[in-house]
Amino acid sequence: MKKAKRADVWTLVSLAILVTYALFLIYPLVKLLVAAVVKDGQFTWQYFGKFFQNKYYGKTLGNSFKLSIASTLVSLILGIPLAYFFNMYKIKGRTLLQIIIVLCCMSAPFIGAYAWVQLRGNNGSITRLIAAIIGHKPPSIYGFRGIVTVLSLQLFPLVFMLVSGALKNVDNSLLEASENMGISGVSRFFKVVIPLCMPTILAAGLLVFMRAFADYGTPLLIGQGYQTFPVIIYNEYFGETGTDHNFAAAVAVIAIIITAVIFLIQKWASNKFEFHMNALHPIEQKPAKGLRGVLIHLYSYILVGLSFMPQVYVMYCSFRNTSGKIFVDGYGFSSYKKVARDIPLAVRNTFLIGLLALAAVVLLAILIAYLVVRRRSKLNDVIDTASMIPYIIPGSVVGIALVIGFNQKPMVLTGTMFIMIVALFIRRIPYTIRSSVAILQQIPMTVEEAAISLGCSKMEAFFKATVPMMRNGILSGAILSWVTIITELSTGVILFNRNTVTLTLAIYTQVTRGSDGPAAALATILNVLTITSLLIFMKVSKNKDISF
Repeated sequence: MKKAKRADVWTLVSLAILVTYALFLIYPLVKLLVAAVVKDGQFTWQYFGKFFQNKYYGKTLGNSFKLSIASTLVSLILGIPLAYFFNMYKIKGRTLLQIIIVLCCMSAPFIGAYAWVQLRGNNGSITRLIAAIIGHKPPSIYGFRGIVTVLSLQLFPLVFMLVSGALKNVDNSLLEASENMGISGVSRFFKVVIPLCMPTILAAGLLVFMRAFADYGTPLLIGQGYQTFPVIIYNEYFGETGTDHNFAAAVAVIAIIITAVIFLIQKWASNKFEFHMNALHPIEQKPAKGLRGVLIHLYSYILVGLSFMPQVYVMYCSFRNTSGKIFVDGYGFSSYKKVARDIPLAVRNTFLIGLLALAAVVLLAILIAYLVVRRRSKLNDVIDTASMIPYIIPGSVVGIALVIGFNQKPMVLTGTMFIMIVALFIRRIPYTIRSSVAILQQIPMTVEEAAISLGCSKMEAFFKATVPMMRNGILSGAILSWVTIITELSTGVILFNRNTVTLTLAIYTQVTRGSDGPAAALATILNVLTITSLLIFMKVSKNKDISF
């Protein structure tokens, strides 16, 4: 009788989690679909017809595809060699470079875009310097090439971290065997290393594609007429020249279908290349000597330096004096003084909303990981699938779905802090679930069986014996979730109001107003929070190599 009761507790946990997803994810998505196909109580394809009949929207879709594919390819080309160098050779300043790489990856994309406008815009610092040297202005940062440049420098660190994690599982004996067969250097990189890392490379490509496809801030700031899907969705729902909520819902549904198809293609390709590998003899890093060592260090330093330069420049600009909305000579804390009244509320909301969302993420991720790994069933498979849905949905779509789902009775949540917590929880839980599942699969069931034999219930055995052993996996997923939570824009820009503004949204507001100094000051504060979070993670986990 006691045994049946224990089993029933986990069944109740499964049902409670399923209800949570049904209420805060499935229900809003269903409402979004209904809004896209219903007009005045009648079923209609009118809104989808409007999209496909208007060449402007078709061009926007094409723009997003070209932009995402180009950004993905460039990110892979930059990130894979960097990961290879870091794992094969001893790079001087490795720990500092890794912190910088992760910081570049975790910072809000639109902050990088804003910094590049300051550096390479029509009147940017680098633009003026080059014009003074060569006598005319260099090519503009605006448009397609500029967006690809900014996104690639922002997203290649994702590729670096994922591929680094894969290379840690490569057995050194495979590389030694290939070298004995005459395959070394560049040839070994393409014929041995790339195939061994192919499932991870495909996963990294998908993640970069999704991030680029869903990005709202970068095309908004430097697109200058190069319209993309997320910008169109936002404009249709909150546009200044008129809105069409039903049409915005239809465009959002199209975005979901596109990203779902891309995800399924990636899954098919990953399954085709899938294999299991254990590194009994991990790769031994060799000293980077001679010309090869010089080139490896130059590549690493220049690439990481270019990626981090916008962050440094934003910090520098935060201490420049301003007159009105423009920078003037001299340095001081005038920009910080201008936002002094905004900082306490923005920081409080960032921590309050972020920590509450993170607490929900960690708790549910642990429970879902246990259900998926230890208690496989059709019900828990549904939960596992539902938990990954937000992974493939752009943030702006999640935001609009929540607005449509909870802007009227019986549950009015729009404009509240709770709906922002829900949005962040829904959007960021996949990271922690996947890392928790991965680490739990490596922990033998005998640990819990031993605890149960000593008198613990199954739930007590899991939380007292297994969860402590999952610490590193939970912590790595949690820190990724935390940093992406505090830098989230695409969902928050749809859901926030004056009382729920966070640091990221305060920066966005200042940027759209053209207040460069205050924007730089707030961005610097956010960067300091991000750096501090990463340092705490490295200190607690005692891990100098950050990879996924």
